[in-house]
Amino acid sequence: MADNYRIAAIGDKDSVLGFKALGLSVFPVESLDEARHTLHRIAKENYAVVYLTEQLAVQMEADIARYKDALTPAVILIPGKEGSLGLGMSNIKKAVERAVGADIL
Repeated sequence: MADNYRIAAIGDKDSVLGFKALGLSVFPVESLDEARHTLHRIAKENYAVVYLTEQLAVQMEADIARYKDALTPAVILIPGKEGSLGLGMSNIKKAVERAVGADIL
């Protein structure tokens, strides 16, 4: 029987609430500690993808690095309500460079 993986969004309420309409599990957090706890808790559950706002990710590099080489969850950075910090695109470029061996973006 195939696993039914889920998708989550972690961030401030204004940034992640809209994802609920798309069927994602939404985890609005109010502090960095709450975000860290939530990420580690749902990583142990059946989540394949976790969207995390860049504003939180800036302060959670070590936490995110724990899952970098793991099969699940894939932690994807998204802009928060304050706008993009460019981290999501930077991470994509690094991943492509690792996979291809050159910066093609």
